[in-house]
Amino acid sequence: MQIAPRKKAKHISNCLELAILFEISADKPGNVNLIVGFEGTRYEHFLASAVVAEPYFEWAAERGVEVSRGEILVSDVGLGRIIKDCVADINCWQRGGNTLLGTVILLSPIAVAAGMTPTEENVFEISKLRENLKFVVESTTPEDAVDVYEAIKIANPSGLGKALELDVNDPNSINMIRKEKIPLYDTFTIASEYDTVCSEWVKNYPITFDVAYPFLIEQIRKTVDLNMAIIHTFLKILAEYPDTFVARKTGIEKAREVSAMAKEVLKLGGLETSRGRKRLREFDHELRESSNLLNPGTTADIIAAALALTVLSGYRP
Repeated sequence: MQIAPRKKAKHISNCLELAILFEISADKPGNVNLIVGFEGTRYEHFLASAVVAEPYFEWAAERGVEVSRGEILVSDVGLGRIIKDCVADINCWQRGGNTLLGTVILLSPIAVAAGMTPTEENVFEISKLRENLKFVVESTTPEDAVDVYEAIKIANPSGLGKALELDVNDPNSINMIRKEKIPLYDTFTIASEYDTVCSEWVKNYPITFDVAYPFLIEQIRKTVDLNMAIIHTFLKILAEYPDTFVARKTGIEKAREVSAMAKEVLKLGGLETSRGRKRLREFDHELRESSNLLNPGTTADIIAAALALTVLSGYRP
Protein backbone atom coordinates (compact mmCIF):
# COMPACT_ATOMS: atom_id res chain seq x y z
CA MET A 1 0.00 0.00 0.00
CA GLN A 2 1.34 3.44 -0.98
CA ILE A 3 1.78 5.93 1.86
CA ALA A 4 0.69 9.57 1.78
CA PRO A 5 3.29 11.95 0.25
CA ARG A 6 3.93 13.93 3.43
CA LYS A 7 4.17 10.79 5.52
CA LYS A 8 6.50 9.29 2.92
CA ALA A 9 8.86 12.27 3.10
CA LYS A 10 8.91 12.09 6.89
CA HIS A 11 9.61 8.37 6.78
CA ILE A 12 12.57 8.95 4.43
CA SER A 13 14.04 11.67 6.63
CA ASN A 14 13.67 9.47 9.71
CA CYS A 15 15.54 6.69 7.89
CA LEU A 16 18.44 8.99 7.02
CA GLU A 17 18.64 10.49 10.49
CA LEU A 18 18.72 7.00 11.98
CA ALA A 19 21.48 6.03 9.54
CA ILE A 20 23.64 8.94 10.75
CA LEU A 21 22.98 8.04 14.39
CA PHE A 22 23.96 4.43 13.73
CA GLU A 23 27.15 5.54 11.98
CA ILE A 24 28.37 7.95 14.63
CA SER A 25 27.52 5.56 17.48
CA ALA A 26 29.70 2.73 16.16
CA ASP A 27 33.21 2.80 17.63
CA LYS A 28 35.02 2.91 14.30
CA PRO A 29 38.81 3.31 14.45
CA GLY A 30 40.09 6.86 14.20
CA ASN A 31 36.63 8.44 14.29
CA VAL A 32 34.56 10.35 16.82
CA ASN A 33 32.22 7.99 18.62
CA LEU A 34 30.32 7.60 21.90
CA ILE A 35 33.51 6.81 23.82
CA VAL A 36 36.17 9.11 22.37
CA GLY A 37 36.38 12.28 20.29
CA PHE A 38 38.90 14.84 19.10
CA GLU A 39 39.87 18.13 20.66
CA GLY A 40 36.91 20.41 20.04
CA THR A 41 34.80 17.79 18.26
CA ARG A 42 32.84 15.23 20.24
CA TYR A 43 29.93 12.83 19.97
CA GLU A 44 27.34 15.40 21.06
CA HIS A 45 28.30 17.66 18.15
CA PHE A 46 27.36 14.87 15.75
CA LEU A 47 24.14 14.13 17.64
CA ALA A 48 23.07 17.75 17.30
CA SER A 49 24.02 17.72 13.62
CA ALA A 50 21.98 14.59 12.90
CA VAL A 51 18.87 16.06 14.52
CA VAL A 52 19.27 19.35 12.63
CA ALA A 53 19.77 17.57 9.30
CA GLU A 54 16.53 15.57 9.52
CA PRO A 55 14.08 18.29 8.39
CA TYR A 56 16.33 19.10 5.43
CA PHE A 57 16.22 15.48 4.36
CA GLU A 58 12.44 15.70 4.67
CA TRP A 59 12.48 18.81 2.48
CA ALA A 60 14.60 16.97 -0.10
CA ALA A 61 12.26 13.97 -0.01
CA GLU A 62 9.22 16.22 -0.45
CA ARG A 63 10.83 17.70 -3.56
CA GLY A 64 11.38 14.18 -4.85
CA VAL A 65 7.73 13.34 -4.28
CA GLU A 66 6.77 16.49 -6.23
CA VAL A 67 8.98 15.34 -9.12
CA SER A 68 7.28 11.92 -9.11
CA ARG A 69 3.86 13.61 -9.27
CA GLY A 70 4.90 15.82 -12.19
CA GLU A 71 4.57 19.01 -10.14
CA ILE A 72 8.16 20.15 -10.68
CA LEU A 73 11.10 19.21 -12.89
CA VAL A 74 13.99 17.39 -11.27
CA SER A 75 16.23 20.33 -12.21
CA ASP A 76 13.98 22.53 -10.04
CA VAL A 77 14.53 20.52 -6.85
CA GLY A 78 17.05 23.04 -5.51
CA LEU A 79 19.41 20.39 -4.20
CA GLY A 80 22.26 22.84 -3.67
CA ARG A 81 20.07 25.14 -1.59
CA ILE A 82 18.97 22.22 0.57
CA ILE A 83 22.59 21.24 1.20
CA LYS A 84 23.68 24.82 1.91
CA ASP A 85 20.84 25.57 4.32
CA CYS A 86 21.35 22.25 6.08
CA VAL A 87 25.07 22.87 6.59
CA ALA A 88 24.43 26.44 7.78
CA ASP A 89 21.83 25.27 10.30
CA ILE A 90 24.15 22.53 11.56
CA ASN A 91 26.74 25.21 12.26
CA CYS A 92 24.20 27.17 14.30
CA TRP A 93 23.39 24.22 16.56
CA GLN A 94 26.84 22.97 17.52
CA ARG A 95 30.38 24.27 18.05
CA GLY A 96 32.32 21.19 16.93
CA GLY A 97 33.23 22.42 13.46
CA ASN A 98 32.58 20.43 10.30
CA THR A 99 30.63 17.34 11.33
CA LEU A 100 28.47 16.17 8.42
CA LEU A 101 29.39 18.01 5.21
CA GLY A 102 30.29 14.87 3.23
CA THR A 103 27.37 12.94 4.69
CA VAL A 104 24.87 15.70 3.84
CA ILE A 105 26.23 15.91 0.29
CA LEU A 106 25.79 12.14 -0.13
CA LEU A 107 22.44 11.75 1.62
CA SER A 108 20.54 14.76 0.25
CA PRO A 109 20.24 13.40 -3.31
CA ILE A 110 19.40 9.98 -1.85
CA ALA A 111 16.49 11.65 -0.05
CA VAL A 112 15.29 13.24 -3.30
CA ALA A 113 15.63 9.93 -5.17
CA ALA A 114 13.76 8.06 -2.44
CA GLY A 115 10.95 10.61 -2.69
CA MET A 116 10.73 9.81 -6.41
CA THR A 117 10.73 6.05 -5.84
CA PRO A 118 7.52 4.06 -5.29
CA THR A 119 7.44 2.18 -1.98
CA GLU A 120 5.38 -0.62 -0.55
CA GLU A 121 5.03 -0.84 3.24
CA ASN A 122 7.83 1.71 3.74
CA VAL A 123 10.39 -0.46 1.96
CA PHE A 124 12.20 0.96 -1.06
CA GLU A 125 13.49 -0.98 -4.05
CA ILE A 126 17.16 -0.05 -3.99
CA SER A 127 17.80 -0.64 -7.70
CA LYS A 128 14.99 1.77 -8.65
CA LEU A 129 16.19 4.30 -6.09
CA ARG A 130 19.64 4.14 -7.68
CA GLU A 131 18.21 4.84 -11.13
CA ASN A 132 16.44 7.91 -9.76
CA LEU A 133 19.59 8.98 -7.91
CA LYS A 134 21.52 9.10 -11.19
CA PHE A 135 18.79 11.26 -12.69
CA VAL A 136 18.85 13.62 -9.69
CA VAL A 137 22.58 14.33 -9.65
CA GLU A 138 22.83 14.61 -13.44
CA SER A 139 20.05 17.22 -13.42
CA THR A 140 21.76 19.65 -11.06
CA THR A 141 22.19 23.26 -12.13
CA PRO A 142 24.82 26.04 -11.94
CA GLU A 143 22.87 27.55 -9.04
CA ASP A 144 23.17 24.21 -7.24
CA ALA A 145 26.93 24.44 -7.77
CA VAL A 146 27.07 27.96 -6.33
CA ASP A 147 25.06 26.88 -3.29
CA VAL A 148 27.26 23.84 -2.62
CA TYR A 149 30.40 25.96 -2.95
CA GLU A 150 28.94 28.25 -0.31
CA ALA A 151 28.06 25.24 1.85
CA ILE A 152 31.68 24.06 1.70
CA LYS A 153 32.88 27.49 2.76
CA ILE A 154 30.43 27.47 5.68
CA ALA A 155 31.56 24.01 6.83
CA ASN A 156 35.21 24.91 6.29
CA PRO A 157 36.51 21.32 6.18
CA SER A 158 40.14 20.73 7.11
CA GLY A 159 42.69 19.70 4.48
CA LEU A 160 40.73 21.23 1.62
CA GLY A 161 43.84 22.26 -0.31
CA LYS A 162 43.81 24.08 -3.63
CA ALA A 163 42.19 22.74 -6.79
CA LEU A 164 43.60 23.39 -10.25
CA GLU A 165 40.13 24.13 -11.65
CA LEU A 166 37.16 25.92 -10.04
CA ASP A 167 38.84 26.02 -6.64
CA VAL A 168 36.21 26.50 -3.94
CA ASN A 169 38.32 29.16 -2.18
CA ASP A 170 38.82 31.21 -5.34
CA PRO A 171 36.17 33.98 -5.60
CA ASN A 172 36.45 33.79 -9.39
CA SER A 173 35.16 30.22 -9.38
CA ILE A 174 31.58 31.21 -8.64
CA ASN A 175 31.73 33.92 -11.30
CA MET A 176 33.00 31.32 -13.78
CA ILE A 177 30.26 28.85 -12.81
CA ARG A 178 27.58 31.46 -13.42
CA LYS A 179 29.16 32.85 -16.60
CA GLU A 180 29.82 29.44 -18.18
CA LYS A 181 26.63 27.90 -16.72
CA ILE A 182 28.52 24.98 -15.18
CA PRO A 183 26.19 22.59 -13.29
CA LEU A 184 27.09 21.03 -9.96
CA TYR A 185 27.52 17.63 -11.61
CA ASP A 186 30.32 19.04 -13.78
CA THR A 187 32.13 20.69 -10.88
CA PHE A 188 32.00 17.40 -9.00
CA THR A 189 33.31 15.60 -12.07
CA ILE A 190 36.44 17.74 -11.85
CA ALA A 191 36.78 17.10 -8.11
CA SER A 192 36.09 13.36 -8.47
CA GLU A 193 39.75 12.80 -9.36
CA TYR A 194 40.78 13.51 -5.77
CA ASP A 195 37.60 13.31 -3.66
CA THR A 196 35.61 10.11 -3.08
CA VAL A 197 32.37 11.89 -2.18
CA CYS A 198 32.39 13.73 -5.50
CA SER A 199 33.39 10.52 -7.29
CA GLU A 200 30.39 8.73 -5.78
CA TRP A 201 28.10 11.46 -7.09
CA VAL A 202 29.27 11.39 -10.68
CA LYS A 203 29.68 7.59 -10.95
CA ASN A 204 26.29 6.71 -9.44
CA TYR A 205 27.59 5.78 -5.99
CA PRO A 206 29.55 2.62 -6.92
CA ILE A 207 31.28 2.13 -3.57
CA THR A 208 28.05 2.74 -1.65
CA PHE A 209 25.75 0.50 -3.70
CA ASP A 210 28.12 -2.16 -5.04
CA VAL A 211 30.46 -2.71 -2.10
CA ALA A 212 29.47 -1.08 1.20
CA TYR A 213 25.72 -1.75 1.19
CA PRO A 214 25.80 -5.47 0.24
CA PHE A 215 28.75 -6.13 2.58
CA LEU A 216 26.95 -4.35 5.43
CA ILE A 217 23.80 -6.41 4.87
CA GLU A 218 25.89 -9.58 4.82
CA GLN A 219 27.67 -8.61 8.04
CA ILE A 220 24.41 -7.77 9.81
CA ARG A 221 23.06 -11.22 8.93
CA LYS A 222 26.30 -12.98 9.83
CA THR A 223 27.12 -11.26 13.12
CA VAL A 224 23.63 -10.22 14.28
CA ASP A 225 25.47 -7.24 15.77
CA LEU A 226 25.01 -3.84 14.13
CA ASN A 227 28.08 -2.25 15.74
CA MET A 228 30.30 -5.12 14.58
CA ALA A 229 28.75 -5.05 11.10
CA ILE A 230 29.39 -1.31 10.77
CA ILE A 231 33.00 -1.60 11.96
CA HIS A 232 33.75 -4.50 9.60
CA THR A 233 32.18 -2.63 6.68
CA PHE A 234 34.16 0.48 7.60
CA LEU A 235 37.37 -1.57 7.61
CA LYS A 236 36.55 -3.18 4.26
CA ILE A 237 35.89 0.14 2.53
CA LEU A 238 38.98 1.72 4.12
CA ALA A 239 41.10 -1.29 3.11
CA GLU A 240 40.01 -1.13 -0.53
CA TYR A 241 39.66 2.63 -1.04
CA PRO A 242 42.30 4.93 0.50
CA ASP A 243 40.48 7.67 2.39
CA THR A 244 40.63 10.93 0.44
CA PHE A 245 40.12 13.01 3.59
CA VAL A 246 43.30 11.47 5.00
CA ALA A 247 45.03 11.84 1.63
CA ARG A 248 44.25 15.56 1.43
CA LYS A 249 45.79 16.17 4.85
CA THR A 250 48.76 13.79 4.82
CA GLY A 251 49.27 12.60 1.23
CA ILE A 252 48.17 9.56 -0.74
CA GLU A 253 51.03 7.35 0.46
CA LYS A 254 50.01 7.78 4.09
CA ALA A 255 46.39 7.11 3.14
CA ARG A 256 47.52 3.86 1.53
CA GLU A 257 49.38 2.91 4.70
CA VAL A 258 46.17 3.42 6.65
CA SER A 259 44.32 1.21 4.16
CA ALA A 260 46.95 -1.51 4.56
CA MET A 261 46.48 -1.44 8.33
CA ALA A 262 42.69 -1.75 7.94
CA LYS A 263 43.20 -4.73 5.64
CA GLU A 264 45.44 -6.37 8.25
CA VAL A 265 42.74 -6.01 10.94
CA LEU A 266 40.19 -7.70 8.68
CA LYS A 267 42.63 -10.46 7.76
CA LEU A 268 43.04 -11.22 11.46
CA GLY A 269 39.28 -11.59 11.84
CA GLY A 270 38.27 -8.13 13.01
CA LEU A 271 36.03 -8.16 16.06
CA GLU A 272 35.38 -11.89 15.71
CA THR A 273 38.83 -12.99 16.95
CA SER A 274 41.07 -12.03 19.86
CA ARG A 275 43.96 -11.23 17.50
CA GLY A 276 41.68 -9.08 15.35
CA ARG A 277 40.33 -7.18 18.35
CA LYS A 278 43.87 -6.56 19.63
CA ARG A 279 45.03 -5.26 16.25
CA LEU A 280 41.92 -3.10 15.94
CA ARG A 281 42.70 -1.42 19.27
CA GLU A 282 46.27 -0.80 18.11
CA PHE A 283 45.03 0.54 14.79
CA ASP A 284 42.66 2.93 16.51
CA HIS A 285 45.49 4.17 18.74
CA GLU A 286 47.79 4.68 15.75
CA LEU A 287 45.15 6.72 13.94
CA ARG A 288 44.52 8.93 16.98
CA GLU A 289 48.18 9.62 17.77
CA SER A 290 48.28 12.51 15.28
CA SER A 291 45.05 14.18 16.48
CA ASN A 292 42.59 14.05 13.57
CA LEU A 293 45.10 14.03 10.70
CA LEU A 294 44.45 10.32 10.13
CA ASN A 295 40.70 10.49 10.71
CA PRO A 296 39.11 8.44 7.87
CA GLY A 297 36.20 10.85 7.56
CA THR A 298 35.33 10.12 3.94
CA THR A 299 35.02 6.41 4.73
CA ALA A 300 32.59 7.33 7.51
CA ASP A 301 30.50 9.31 4.99
CA ILE A 302 30.28 6.24 2.75
CA ILE A 303 29.20 4.10 5.70
CA ALA A 304 26.44 6.60 6.52
CA ALA A 305 25.20 6.33 2.93
CA ALA A 306 25.30 2.52 3.05
CA LEU A 307 23.37 2.60 6.33
CA ALA A 308 20.81 4.90 4.72
CA LEU A 309 20.18 2.30 2.02
CA THR A 310 20.01 -0.41 4.67
CA VAL A 311 17.31 1.40 6.66
CA LEU A 312 15.41 2.50 3.55
CA SER A 313 15.33 -1.12 2.38
CA GLY A 314 13.64 -2.20 5.60
CA TYR A 315 16.28 -2.90 8.25
CA ARG A 316 15.16 -2.25 11.79
CA PRO A 317 17.34 -2.75 14.89
